[in-house]
Amino acid sequence: MIKNWKWLGTFFLTGCMSPSGTEDSLDNQKNVLFIVVDDLNTTLGCYGHPVVKTPNIDRLAGSGVKFNNAYCNYAVSGPSRSSFLTGLRPETINVLDNATPLLNKLGEKVTLPYLFKINGYDTYSIGKVFHRNDEGFIDQKAFNEVYKFSETDLGKQGLWRNMSNGSLSWCYWRAAEGSDLDQEDGQHAQKAVEIIKKVHKKPFFLALGLSKPHDPFVAPKSYFDLYPLDKCEPPLVPQGWESPCKHTLPNESSVFNHFTEQDKREFLRSYYACATFMDAQVGKVLKALEESGQLDNTIIVFMGDHGYHLGEHNWWNKVTVYERGTRAPFIMAGNGFVSEGTSTDGMIEFIDIYPTLADLCHLNQVPEYLDGKSFAKILGNPEEPFRREVRAVVGRGKMLGRTVKNKKWRYTEWDERHKGIELYDQNSDPMEYYNLANDPAYLSVCLEMKALLSENNEF
Repeated sequence: MIKNWKWLGTFFLTGCMSPSGTEDSLDNQKNVLFIVVDDLNTTLGCYGHPVVKTPNIDRLAGSGVKFNNAYCNYAVSGPSRSSFLTGLRPETINVLDNATPLLNKLGEKVTLPYLFKINGYDTYSIGKVFHRNDEGFIDQKAFNEVYKFSETDLGKQGLWRNMSNGSLSWCYWRAAEGSDLDQEDGQHAQKAVEIIKKVHKKPFFLALGLSKPHDPFVAPKSYFDLYPLDKCEPPLVPQGWESPCKHTLPNESSVFNHFTEQDKREFLRSYYACATFMDAQVGKVLKALEESGQLDNTIIVFMGDHGYHLGEHNWWNKVTVYERGTRAPFIMAGNGFVSEGTSTDGMIEFIDIYPTLADLCHLNQVPEYLDGKSFAKILGNPEEPFRREVRAVVGRGKMLGRTVKNKKWRYTEWDERHKGIELYDQNSDPMEYYNLANDPAYLSVCLEMKALLSENNEF
């Protein structure tokens, strides 16, 4: 589908980034296709998953730069999206839950799509880009056009089962009747294709929000058929493992502790099916770019809005500051990538996306207050160091859990240490099961990481 993509290094020299002191005309500006996927972790072929089929995303990664260490700043949709769409940490923008409308906190701050609009771009929102399309949550002025579709009556039919026996209303799968177009993501992809293929007099910023694999886990039956239950292996949790602090996991963990082997395998199958369904929609949009002749003139961003646990720590959800909760897929592609692609181990935070796109497209009026910093240099040189550590927060009622991670350690404080601390060796314990914070041998490490957690943004 995507052929003969060359490497971005040439793009940086000849594309969006103008020589110092000059500006590109709109005729020479690059389009931006910004794809954000709800609840997508690194369960993708290109990130090494042995079972999940994601050929279109894999091909995109093979034609661009795949980030192996990209981290959200809050592992819940509302705070995460409010953060990366403003370039501000969740604590800065003060959106720390899904119920807080961004516009109540935004004031005169400029969101990423609005920055593109005031720089002369046609801007489009399709599906879930901001947390919700309700008044107060979406920056309506940022877009020329906004679209949101729903599943059809046929798409609401099909064999289904709640894996929590009804304890959690969201925790069900449905192998739906109908085609891709009977699901909202299929319709969102169709609208994106339509917009891409029309004649554009100005460059466009097209934000496409795909909802799956977010719960409930609904996709056409054909995608479920790809994953026999015996191929869906739940992760092994160390025998006797318990949550190290009361607040490490939300209260729903008591329900997941009663999951049967059948429940776990069905959960994995439904997540995998939804991921492959989502991948098919991405493929349609990328094909439209190629067929319309705009592939070489478009920067593509593909990302999950945060991570997601699939049984690690006996947890089947988000809302943690573990590696599985905060790490998410992030790929950038477009004009100038080598066909075999590159990857980088450089650490980035999602607040860095805003200034990076502004940098690449040489936008004017970029806010000076941004918490993030441009990682454009990584795209030209994947071995280039960037952040030495990354940070994230998560809420538990009125209390925050704050974490900092570098290449060696992850350190977490609950309520500024009053409700517990956690320390994990990222090399010997990458899944973060063994809390070392209470071992006197690691006191000096805890003190060093505490100092990092208290520092301003460090690079």
